[in-house]
Amino acid sequence: MKWMVLGVALLLAGFIFVAAGMLCMFYHAWKQAERPSAGGETAERPEVRGGGIVMIGPFPIIFGTDTASVKIVIILAIVLILLAFLLLLFGSRILTL
Repeated sequence: MKWMVLGVALLLAGFIFVAAGMLCMFYHAWKQAERPSAGGETAERPEVRGGGIVMIGPFPIIFGTDTASVKIVIILAIVLILLAFLLLLFGSRILTL
């Protein structure tokens, strides 16, 4: 029964994180749309940078547009792998407390 509670809690946390990310993206796009472009049509577009990670089990697939983004994503991947490892080792002990 406690495993079900943990599973539902993690599922709910995932939905909350996705919803918060979408709201942040909508807010940023809305703020960018309000800002007038400097110099009319010849204004330079800002450089887009980013990175991502796809976790398939404990194995990360990392991608990015520049080295700074990839470094941040690598750190995130290490944290996620350690978190998965700790949950695997201590998950049942935490639930029985």
